[in-house]
Amino acid sequence: MTLIPTLALKEAYTGRFETAIDPERLQELTKLSHSFDELLNRSPDHQMPYVGASAFATKAGIHASALLKDPRTYEHVTPESVGNLRKVMVSDQGGKANFINALKRRGIVVSKDDPKLDRLISIVKEREATGYAYEGADASFAILAQRILGSVPDFFLVESFRVMVERRFDANGNLKTVSEAVVKVSIDGTTTMSVAEGGHGPVNALDLALRKDLGKYQSEIEDLELVDYKVRILNGGTEAITRVLIESTDGSGARWWTVGVSDNIIDASFQALMDSVIFKLLKNRDQAGLAAAE
Repeated sequence: MTLIPTLALKEAYTGRFETAIDPERLQELTKLSHSFDELLNRSPDHQMPYVGASAFATKAGIHASALLKDPRTYEHVTPESVGNLRKVMVSDQGGKANFINALKRRGIVVSKDDPKLDRLISIVKEREATGYAYEGADASFAILAQRILGSVPDFFLVESFRVMVERRFDANGNLKTVSEAVVKVSIDGTTTMSVAEGGHGPVNALDLALRKDLGKYQSEIEDLELVDYKVRILNGGTEAITRVLIESTDGSGARWWTVGVSDNIIDASFQALMDSVIFKLLKNRDQAGLAAAE
């Protein structure tokens, strides 16, 4: 995945080597890389040259500003040439222009004089000061932005959740740890309670319970899959603040990242889980809107 684009796109090699891969086929490289990852049941390496999610990403304010004015200042090749995307990440280092461009890429048009934009920037900076990392969680940022600048439908309301972890001996005398989660969800005024047992810990149980019965939205999340789960301890001790990042995908092959922060790892995980489901529902409606427009 590194050798081919180097030989095909770098002037030092294009005249010396023949790859038999034309520019149109080279644009399928990122998609091909992700297809291999799916076949091998592994999460894509975000740091991979050319095809990685971070290959054309920047977040530092002055770098992002220069990149938006002339991509050649920081990009050795264009991301489109290998089927990848440019990412100007949102963080507390970003200026107003970076926020406007980040929103524009998500189909949200906002004026630089709009007071809602100032409020969004303020909230992002406040949250990042407490441990959130939106540069690695584009989906959570998109949800936050739409809530501040527009609106996000109230798909469902989580009234409560409970997780129990029990360590016990099974019928064969083997010691095992079992996690059980209960989630109470209200949809259009109707409350349902779902119970699930997770074989891979409390977060797995919570995920299964949350997505077990979402009423009229259940069919929309059948292809939703969590593919990666990362935990970062932000300070020491058992009372530490925890950041959870979750990577999700669906039947279309799209991938997105959500974040949760709390002094309780289960609560942080649940925040990220909810954002993942909400983003999936928003994504479905965006796709439906595009199909209707066509």
